[in-house]
Amino acid sequence: MSDRKEFRDLASPEAAREAIDSLDLSPAPETVPLEDARGRVLAERVDAAIDVPGFDRASMDGYAVRARDTFGADEVDPAELDLVGAVHAGAAPDVTVEPGTCAEISTGAVMPDGADAVVMVERTDEVGGGPDDGDPDDERSEPDRIAVRTAVAPGDHVMSAGADIAAGARALGPGTRLTPREIGLLSALGVDEVPVRGRPRVGIVSTGDELVRPGDELDPSRGEIYDVNSTTIAAGVEEAGGEPVLYPHAGDDYDEMERLLRRAADECDLVCSSGSTSASAVDVIYRVIEERGDLLLHGVAVKPGKPMLIGRLDRREDEDASPGGSAYVGLPGYPVSALTIFRTFVAPAIREAAGQPEPATATVEGRMAVGERYGEGRMRLMPVGLLDLNDGDLPLVYPVDKGSGATTSLVEADGVVAVDPDTEYLDRGERVSVQLFSPDVRPPTLLGVGEDDPALNRLLDRLENPRYLPVGSREGLRRLRDGVPDVAVVAGPSDREVDAVDLGGWTREWGLVVPEGNPDGVTGLGDLVDGDLRFVNRPSDAGLRRSLDDALGDLAADRDASRGDLAGRIDGYELTVRAFESPVRKVIAGDADAGLGLRETADRLGCGFVSLGEQSVVVRAAPDRVERDAVAELADALEDLDAAAGGDIDGLADLIDDLAGYSRNSRNDP
Repeated sequence: MSDRKEFRDLASPEAAREAIDSLDLSPAPETVPLEDARGRVLAERVDAAIDVPGFDRASMDGYAVRARDTFGADEVDPAELDLVGAVHAGAAPDVTVEPGTCAEISTGAVMPDGADAVVMVERTDEVGGGPDDGDPDDERSEPDRIAVRTAVAPGDHVMSAGADIAAGARALGPGTRLTPREIGLLSALGVDEVPVRGRPRVGIVSTGDELVRPGDELDPSRGEIYDVNSTTIAAGVEEAGGEPVLYPHAGDDYDEMERLLRRAADECDLVCSSGSTSASAVDVIYRVIEERGDLLLHGVAVKPGKPMLIGRLDRREDEDASPGGSAYVGLPGYPVSALTIFRTFVAPAIREAAGQPEPATATVEGRMAVGERYGEGRMRLMPVGLLDLNDGDLPLVYPVDKGSGATTSLVEADGVVAVDPDTEYLDRGERVSVQLFSPDVRPPTLLGVGEDDPALNRLLDRLENPRYLPVGSREGLRRLRDGVPDVAVVAGPSDREVDAVDLGGWTREWGLVVPEGNPDGVTGLGDLVDGDLRFVNRPSDAGLRRSLDDALGDLAADRDASRGDLAGRIDGYELTVRAFESPVRKVIAGDADAGLGLRETADRLGCGFVSLGEQSVVVRAAPDRVERDAVAELADALEDLDAAAGGDIDGLADLIDDLAGYSRNSRNDP
């Protein structure tokens, strides 16, 4: 009588998962063309190399004006401006808007020189250009003046360069799955190929003398059955993000089985067989694994699917095979059992190796994180993000809407809430239904808002699936106070009192970025006030702007003047750009003689730098979120940063050590 391999001590499902987790299924990263990147997962961060849009553009049809020419205009007393021409989308402006003039402009067109706002066509009237002879049926001549019936402020109805996403900003992080939304953003950035995680190659071998491939002739009298497992498991591999490789089915002959399994091991990251895993005398596959590899587990206490193998297969050294070994999982022979075991144990491991998210439902219920007012009388498909606090309640739903022209709204949102035309207000805490952009949308584990910063980008790379909205320090604190994000990153001084827990941070050197060699000899703020220099600033929400305003206030005190007077003497003080790298780009392009920025950015992009001081960057957490796993992970990373800065931890020191002007700023520092 032949010997039998008997199941003695069945492993627990947890032990089976641990055994599979111990296997290395991860292939090397690769670079693929953008058109082939849908469904793939980024292997590293992608930063914006250009501003989007790359120019100041009109967001409405109307007239490009100098905002100051409209001040005081209303329905009763409109401002009349000379019409000097027209600017259309896709064409370079050939007009300049001088004081007292305007230019007709189309949505998406480049703003002409001199103009800083757009008046909607609905709030204007044509003056002049009436019928030549008083006959209303005669063709009208072109108008020569435009009556503006409303006042506009600088920037009204204008999308400034970089307002969607600015050069140097963190566009997408590692681990991001590339859906059509992300493909659109990368296209807008001019990216034509992307670094992605490799797809695990999974070799599939079905065993058993009774198997016949679909399409071949079947002889039921011999007990033959069609091979269901090969195609079924292959579909599951592809769905999980792997690349299936089908091999000829093997009989119950040891030599043939060894040949096929070792061939698959040479060519694949994981080999999955089905059948020949039970304790029957003819089931010999476990012998192949024991003799040609390493058998980690045989038999799992689960129904269906008890006869399961987990191990490694050695690769042959005499062929062009990758070094080391291939992971191996032996599935039961019955199709239902094989597919059940595959989905329960193997598919998650393939998804993890490929960086793919767990499947999600297409619609989820949530609760509004903030109140949202709406009263335009039309159905609204409101882009929203999701944050699951894992507190037993529904996920938080928060609006994400940067305007119809902003492609980043799609990346920062997880789905939409359809708001009925009769709904004027959604209350905070109100239950809503979110239609996910796709069934595999994975909400972020951590939601952060606040200042943009090079070190922060690196820190986010170390976290699992974070979402960060660079809204500036002031706006970040406001949102933290309103209870939406987990953390806010705040730079520089703040006048907002918010109940929060400081998790730690770092210090960065800030000042004036100038052209290489500092041709104008800039030494400080006084040169901007007294000299004929063009300056580019950051928005009032930015921490850098607050530090600059305070420094200007100190200079004003020294000169016995007001800060407003000095600001008014700086050419371009109110000219603001969105991200930390944007002013440097303006200086490099020759559009400014100096810009507000960081030493790190100036050094990296080859510019000169005039230091104005150091600024603390602090990560602040909502008190009721500190115990969340994602927030605790962030706090641990910041603690490790402190230790790394002291030389205690390898691998985290590079977060700031090679950033010019950066140093640690422990949570215990004053």
